[in-house]
Amino acid sequence: MENILSINNISKSYGPVRALNDVSFEVPPGSVFGILGPNGSGKTTLLGILLDVLQADAGTYSWFNNPASSESRRQIGSLLETPNFYHYLSAVDNLKIAAAIKQRGHNDINNVLEKVNLLQRKDSKFQTYSLGMKQRLAIASALLGNPRVLVFDEPTNGLDPAGIAEIRDLIRQLNSEGITIVMASHLLDEVEKVCTHVAILKRGQLLLSGPVNETLRSEDQIEVSAMNLDHLKQVIASMPGIKDIKPVNGSLLLSCDNNILPEQVNKYCIDNSIVLSHLAMKKKSLETKFMELTNN
Repeated sequence: MENILSINNISKSYGPVRALNDVSFEVPPGSVFGILGPNGSGKTTLLGILLDVLQADAGTYSWFNNPASSESRRQIGSLLETPNFYHYLSAVDNLKIAAAIKQRGHNDINNVLEKVNLLQRKDSKFQTYSLGMKQRLAIASALLGNPRVLVFDEPTNGLDPAGIAEIRDLIRQLNSEGITIVMASHLLDEVEKVCTHVAILKRGQLLLSGPVNETLRSEDQIEVSAMNLDHLKQVIASMPGIKDIKPVNGSLLLSCDNNILPEQVNKYCIDNSIVLSHLAMKKKSLETKFMELTNN
């Protein structure tokens, strides 16, 4: 099967700073692939390498199962920085200039403006646009030439909640039309809501990658308490399937294997002559899991 993008052991340093360290993953066709990590994790550097703006120190990558080339680059639309348009020109005139620079997409202008819901404002000057509209025009520019793939760096950065919702809806819509989207984000919420796959970076290291529903699955925890907390902790520590025990506000928070149920914990305590005063199932939020992964 063709992978849209294959990344193999890419490394990049800026002097003593290792921005990327041996990063490898694959982007399947039809996915919305999120590259997730806190600021400084190497996301923008990686996108720069993939778009031939930066040179990797080591490693290789391929688009559409072939080494990167001008041919493959023509099938990729990108938005890496703040939209760079002429303030006094209309949307149409700005896109004409973008099409001339790209040497493709001259006949796509009305079509892409319709896709990003700006056709009604096509003759308005860029300076009259809201931040969300400016970002949608930048996406329209990336769509010129009918690319198979879109690459975005923090596409909702700086937008208000309404603008964020617009861009997220647009990403889902474009993906439903068959476009594969690769996007960097430091927002877990964004990746969880729009992405099908994710790679998590921390200080240039790839922590994990895969489908969102597997990689970012929330974990259940069990909260227990008893008269003698130290004794309870000692007994629970020897129960098979208990991975971690954390004291929290007079209780113990247990991280367990997926097959461990609260009633099994209760029975284990009773069998060891402990009466629990409190037993509850707790959902570990994805936010907590992400923070633990990235040590923030």
